[in-house]
Amino acid sequence: MTRIFLLLLVWMLMVCTSRFSAQQTTQSLSLSGNIKSGNAEQMEINLFDADQKLIKTEIADSNGKFNFNELKEGTYQVKINKNGSEVYHSENISLTENKTLTAIDLSVKSIEGVTITKTKPLIERQDGKMIMNVENSIASTGNSAFEVLEKAPGVNIDNNDNISLRGKGNLLIQIDGKNTPMTGSDLANYLKGIPSSTIEKIEFITNPSSKYDASGSAIINIKLKKEQRKGTNGSISTSLGTGKYVKNNNSFSINHRNKKINIFGNYSFAYREAYNGLVLDRNFYENNTFKKAYVQDNYLKFKFNSHVAKAGMDYYLNDKNVLGFSVGLVSNKFNINGDNSNVTLGSSHLPESSFTTVNRSNDRWTNLSFNLNHKYTIDSLGSDISTDFDYINYANSSLQSFDTRTHQIASGTGNLDIIKGDMDGKLNIYSLKSDLTKNFSNDWKLESGVKTSFVKTDNDLKFFNATSGTLIPDLNKTNHFIYEENINAVYGNVSKKWEKLKATAGLRLENTNVKGTQITTNQINKRNYTQLFPSAVFAYDLTDKSNLEINFSRRITRPSYNQLNPFKFYLDPTTLRAGNPDLNPQITMNYELTYSLSNRYFATLSYSKTSDNITDILKPVTENGQIVTVQTIENLSSASYYGLNLIAPVKVIKWWDMSNSANFYYGSYTGNVSGTQINNQGNFTFSINSINSFKLGNGFTAELTGNYKAREVYAYLNASANWYLNIGAQKKFKNNSVLKLSFTDVFFTSNLKGQTVYNDYIENFAVKRDTRVATLSYTYNFGSSKNGQPRKTGGAEDLKQRVGS
Repeated sequence: MTRIFLLLLVWMLMVCTSRFSAQQTTQSLSLSGNIKSGNAEQMEINLFDADQKLIKTEIADSNGKFNFNELKEGTYQVKINKNGSEVYHSENISLTENKTLTAIDLSVKSIEGVTITKTKPLIERQDGKMIMNVENSIASTGNSAFEVLEKAPGVNIDNNDNISLRGKGNLLIQIDGKNTPMTGSDLANYLKGIPSSTIEKIEFITNPSSKYDASGSAIINIKLKKEQRKGTNGSISTSLGTGKYVKNNNSFSINHRNKKINIFGNYSFAYREAYNGLVLDRNFYENNTFKKAYVQDNYLKFKFNSHVAKAGMDYYLNDKNVLGFSVGLVSNKFNINGDNSNVTLGSSHLPESSFTTVNRSNDRWTNLSFNLNHKYTIDSLGSDISTDFDYINYANSSLQSFDTRTHQIASGTGNLDIIKGDMDGKLNIYSLKSDLTKNFSNDWKLESGVKTSFVKTDNDLKFFNATSGTLIPDLNKTNHFIYEENINAVYGNVSKKWEKLKATAGLRLENTNVKGTQITTNQINKRNYTQLFPSAVFAYDLTDKSNLEINFSRRITRPSYNQLNPFKFYLDPTTLRAGNPDLNPQITMNYELTYSLSNRYFATLSYSKTSDNITDILKPVTENGQIVTVQTIENLSSASYYGLNLIAPVKVIKWWDMSNSANFYYGSYTGNVSGTQINNQGNFTFSINSINSFKLGNGFTAELTGNYKAREVYAYLNASANWYLNIGAQKKFKNNSVLKLSFTDVFFTSNLKGQTVYNDYIENFAVKRDTRVATLSYTYNFGSSKNGQPRKTGGAEDLKQRVGS
């Protein structure tokens, strides 16, 4: 309570300071313009500052004129929307005195009164983030969030479903800016239940500032769709795809906005069948002498029934206050049918025994979320205070059955073991944060805020031996684990703009309190620590079109509650999964140098150093006299990363646009696991991604995407190279509907192969997923941006938009 009181006291002082400084007088400038186009009064003109933050929105009058008043000196951009789609995007406008734009002609590229819009590129960079506009991707049609990430430039997903970005693991995955408290296969199953039709864009933040949570080496934020257009608008979409199995996604969204309220809602349902094939060759040694091997073939078939719904409202109390709330639901029900066959080879490399395991599992994941938010606009300079309260609940249950039949080749004998599992998990998150943004007339900017969050998870796993036909509790496999976490944070960022230079410096303080309780064994682990996380950005305009930016940040990755859970979960008689209660959080220092040209071409040099690197590993252990493999997590001593990332869009010819990205990096790892010491082990590797868009005329467009990932050495893992090719086409109709056809992983080459090597253990693996899929989808957009509302001319204050989701 003392920590929370101190945080609130600091916050009150910041708010008082902001209200005092808001009384300062500023020079008031104006920016006006004129649209030369029919139906100009239907255009929304949005004004953004140099940080791409929305300042104001106006509506052109019947003559196409618009005007922005009460502006300060600075750099701006004007973007014009028609029916919610962008039709004009100005260059940077340096405003030092009252200014009028030259006539903006939008009528030259119109067909039957419908303006041809300039769509957002699939990949772009804004404000230090790489952004993937998923709604513009033909190849993403009919996929899940997991599959979209799997094909994103710079992203890699290993055979244990761990996600890495540009070679960096232990990422923070967010949904609409909210942290997902899951990792590995749990996170993968959650993302597989989110259809791509509900996603607007994905933000990749490789070096977050102090404003963001300090968790994770980098942040991937999946932003779901939310309408902001005037009037009543909506869309209906359906898709049907088939690879080895069928996949169907359906979604509906609607939005109504007028002078005082913005009400939105969306719902999607997906039925998907998929599979995960894993072939393993596990070899065990003792003093460099071969002892035995397990040759396994695992095949899991999944059936997903997922529901995703979100609804909310923004209420504009007056010109300065906006109050909003939203509720969300993700319900994912999936059945797993798994078949695992194994042959055990003895020291002579001859078969000694075999077993088959049949796994049947019925799982249910439910995520409920509630958000209440308020935004207070302090002044006309873009200063504001925003406050958010969030409650998030995750619940999961699983009924499992493992039937294992073992056969001894020499004696011809065998036996049957039947294990039943009943697992229930509950996770509750409470979070309260408040952020202040204060802009000053002399180009100073202050950002500060406080946040407190409470997390409690309760996992109760019961296993029974059902071989005899009677359920007998198996105490060696039964487990009850409770995890509690409280994080309190306060941060401050200060930035200043000069003619060519912009500098930002920030500091975040986080206090962490963790308690893990193993009810079964009465084992309690507690940790309490407070740390500082500095960050800084320096950007310099070399010319009018080129910019150089250098930034750094200190980050922390805390072990998840599953990673800390010491419970042993048996996957088959030779494989088990267990957490590690002795895990330390990892600390990373990130440095980046970025050169940009025309805000289109980017080159980023990166370096990071991580201590206590959290690494998923496989290692051999002896249990009950038998050698088995355990999937667990351990801290490596250190990890270093050197990288070069390039983004280069090319307009090949008038109708052919190419978006290229390449990532070259070297990862180096040092540590000791299972008696195997590695020192600076790693390799130089790279990935290349090219997205080609073709405008074919008459509403037809096509897309071709190619990706190549070279061989990579990650600590004890050596992953082979792979590549894929996606193709797609779409047709836009005059009734605002779109028909899309896509074919992903045409040559079925994106699957992963590799090898894990220790002194006494070598494992070769090959993963196959249902990645080659043909999908047909249809989307119909309805509504009008006017909705019968009388349009104001000049300053339409009622059309101010709230920044963010």
